[in-house]
Amino acid sequence: MTTRATETPGLLLRHPDGQTFRFDPGALCLELLATGGPGDHARFEVLTGPQALAAWVAESRLPPGLRLAADDTGAAAARALRDALWGVVAARAHGRPADPAGLAAVNAAAAEPPLVPLIAADGTHGWAPGEAPVAALLSTVARDAVDLLTGPSAHRVRECATHNCALLFVDTSRPGRRRWCSMERCGNRHKVRTHRARASDGTAS
Repeated sequence: MTTRATETPGLLLRHPDGQTFRFDPGALCLELLATGGPGDHARFEVLTGPQALAAWVAESRLPPGLRLAADDTGAAAARALRDALWGVVAARAHGRPADPAGLAAVNAAAAEPPLVPLIAADGTHGWAPGEAPVAALLSTVARDAVDLLTGPSAHRVRECATHNCALLFVDTSRPGRRRWCSMERCGNRHKVRTHRARASDGTAS
């Protein structure tokens, strides 16, 4: 994962195969999932420590300027919440009941005090003075997940349609027909495969 371009929505992700592509999952909680995860997702791990967690905060859709009091324990807590979120959100995307342990982990994080925003003297968004605890960051992420999964967009949580991509996103398109995590990667790969298949069929005939 690299930096967010402020004029373009979404995160700039780097796949292990070297390709970079823009991915907008549509929600803060889903941006955390792009940092790695349990099982097969472990090969995408980038939350390796407190500096990586702080970098994710800067790249996320959170307003800029948040100072995070992160340490190794906080980074581990972020990974634990992320892994729980994977199961809960994926279950929603596929219409399955969520694992009770995963739900409990998300709800426990949401029960903590969240990040404290404020209006700065110049009228812009700011954050409460000092360093924010990681628990407050994770509470904000978990509350975002609660809002998403219990709100009007819950039925639009999707998993990328490519067979070897499990990225999750909210389909915010007006017609509600988004299938790919990113047209730059999976959408384009699908188009290329379809074109080659049609060309092969034409040659065979």
